Amino acid sequence: MRILFIGDIVASAGRRLLSLVPALKEKEGIDLIIANGENAAGGFGLTRQVSDEIFEQGIDVLTMGNHMWDRKEIYQIIDDPRIVRPANYPEGVPGHGWTIVQDRKGLSAAVVNFSGRVFMADLDCPFHKAGSVLDEIAAQTKVIIVDFHGEATSEKVAMGWYLDGRVTAVIGTHTHIPTSDERVLPEGTAYITDVGMTGGIDSVIGVKKEAILKRFLTQMPVKMESSSDNPVLQGVLIDADEQTGRAISIKRIALKPGA
Repeated sequence: MRILFIGDIVASAGRRLLSLVPALKEKEGIDLIIANGENAAGGFGLTRQVSDEIFEQGIDVLTMGNHMWDRKEIYQIIDDPRIVRPANYPEGVPGHGWTIVQDRKGLSAAVVNFSGRVFMADLDCPFHKAGSVLDEIAAQTKVIIVDFHGEATSEKVAMGWYLDGRVTAVIGTHTHIPTSDERVLPEGTAYITDVGMTGGIDSVIGVKKEAILKRFLTQMPVKMESSSDNPVLQGVLIDADEQTGRAISIKRIALKPGA
């Protein structure tokens, strides 16, 4: 099974880049496409209109993160099985933390979302939650992709080691800056600390650099506007053995319009 995980989609600039996905899917023989969508609507949150636009481009599952509640429209779509919120929110929170989908060959795969707690909201422990969630998922499919949405590299690396051999991949999201530590861990789990973002990279993590520089220089509040400067789709391609769930390889990609 070949899986494409697309880094955090930021606003309309990021969504426009998804027009590259159908051709990439055919060229690379991709079976399943996952993307982080918590910044897809104007840089903050997700709406029905935006999610529909993304799914029309061939994305199979959208994972979320700390910005998922930024727009009240999320409550209209939070129960869509293609949208996965962090599983370590407390019991009773709307939505679901994992889903099982069929790839284009009819094979099943699970997509799971966790949020880190270091420099983030103090949700339930993602490590303990992973233990209970994965026991339930493992009985249904071998291929399990985890989006770990976290700020601290140490917490993400620790989660990679904790889940090595239990999941197919641990993909870090949230910081919007891709790391160069992609590899398959000893027990067969593909890992990267951060997959990057899909949007204008001549920015400060997707926001117009002029506004952020003003904020740093003056400490005054500024309007956070998403940037479309130098748009790039960043992600990883993962090859997995669907019989064992072990990853075979992981490769970073970066695509520009017209490239």
